[in-house]
Amino acid sequence: MSLSALESNLTHSWEHRLFALAHEPLEHSEPPLSIQADEETLARAYEHCIAMTRVHSKTFYLASALMPPAKRRAVRALYAFCRVTDDLVDHPGPDESTDERLERLEGWRLRALGHHAAETRSGSAHDLVALAWADARARFGIPTRYAHQLIDGVAQDLHKARYATFDELAEYSYGVASTVGLMSMHITGFQGRKAIPYAVKVGVALQLTNILRDVGEDW
Repeated sequence: MSLSALESNLTHSWEHRLFALAHEPLEHSEPPLSIQADEETLARAYEHCIAMTRVHSKTFYLASALMPPAKRRAVRALYAFCRVTDDLVDHPGPDESTDERLERLEGWRLRALGHHAAETRSGSAHDLVALAWADARARFGIPTRYAHQLIDGVAQDLHKARYATFDELAEYSYGVASTVGLMSMHITGFQGRKAIPYAVKVGVALQLTNILRDVGEDW
């Protein structure tokens, strides 16, 4: 039996599905993003993302400080994008219904990932994140589809509380965690598509660890 055949036999069914999801964004070219913002506004957008990272994740802020400046700004823009996405679901407004939270999340998707995401100039906090994140995607060639997959994964928290099979749980973990690693790879750098399955499985493992860690609090 060849090594590739052996590796295929050792791959679980859920992995095949997730690997396909991870490769799909790489199969389709995207129109180049043109950032319609002056340098001052763009710098302010990145500074806002840096501040968010410093406040909400001190360990990630310190770890990312070791990266070269351009990569450091980009991963902090990615963090800010993920933070806003999570907060829209996890921290609803007073008396906000599930439908209203979903509507806000979809509005964020349009602002952060739509055709006009890079043209935002209002200066609001979320728009600054959208601008920095658009610039980071443009500079590092991050497939926008991964960001859509992340939002789709986070949205599951609004309508699904239990997962009947490990395959379902693994796909959820891919959406909320593996996608972050896949986007990060484009910033930090990777050699070839053989790295993709590792990013997928590490993301699933980290999310499962996160779930287990929070069992007591959630209970």
